[in-house]
Amino acid sequence: MRVVIWVDMEGIAGIETWDQVSGGKPQYEEGRRLMTGEVNAAVRGAKAAGADDIIVIDCHGAGGSYSFKSLIPERLERGASYVLGHAWCRYIEPLKQGCDAALLVGAHAMAGTPEGVMCHTVSSEAWYNARINDQLVGESGIEAAICGAFGVPIVFVAGDESTCREVTDLLGPKVVTAPVKEGLGRYSACTLGHADACDLIESRVRQALGTHDWPAPYVPASPMTFTVELAAPDHALAFQGRTGVEIVEPRKVVARGDTFWELWDRFWYRV
Repeated sequence: MRVVIWVDMEGIAGIETWDQVSGGKPQYEEGRRLMTGEVNAAVRGAKAAGADDIIVIDCHGAGGSYSFKSLIPERLERGASYVLGHAWCRYIEPLKQGCDAALLVGAHAMAGTPEGVMCHTVSSEAWYNARINDQLVGESGIEAAICGAFGVPIVFVAGDESTCREVTDLLGPKVVTAPVKEGLGRYSACTLGHADACDLIESRVRQALGTHDWPAPYVPASPMTFTVELAAPDHALAFQGRTGVEIVEPRKVVARGDTFWELWDRFWYRV
């Protein structure tokens, strides 16, 4: 069984502030340790469920040379491979080769979620809302649509309670969730301790992969659109001249395609 684990940092237990997730800040090393521990728990759960090919993708843009390199290499669990330093949502080789299921660890809620800890969609400074067709989505929805373009379901999510609801609302009740904290505001949470969060993730991942009663892959109706409302008109300049991408309003861009990967490949930066 081949499994992909997409990991972010804002949804990790014990993390509530930008200093914990921003490369070079005093608390960033703490965030890295917490993130690495939860990833290791997910890998252990996947191995226990019978996964023999586990690919972990670091999806956290910590800034500068730390972007997508927050996992601590010498502390990583054996029995998996780890993708570091690759642009967000561009690494799809396991999906192209054939993959059974995908997991989200450290996921956070979309922009504007009242109790979503550190909620944002892609960029807290450049993006407001994102929609696939008419469906409002966050980063988890984008990742689910990328996986769905290759027939791969998202079967598990760990993050705060708002994020777990967001993913369940989008993909259905068969998604197994591991709520590791409850948002008390954007920068406050009632959180599990690290060891308890890791235990919960390990057991729920094993449950999710062991049952094979998975939600269907997320495949929006085609032809489809991806619409992003930007924070300011100057952010639209980055999309000028891209095939299949149109600036429809000063702060709104739309990408079109027959599959989500087709339009995402046109919309999002290449490496």
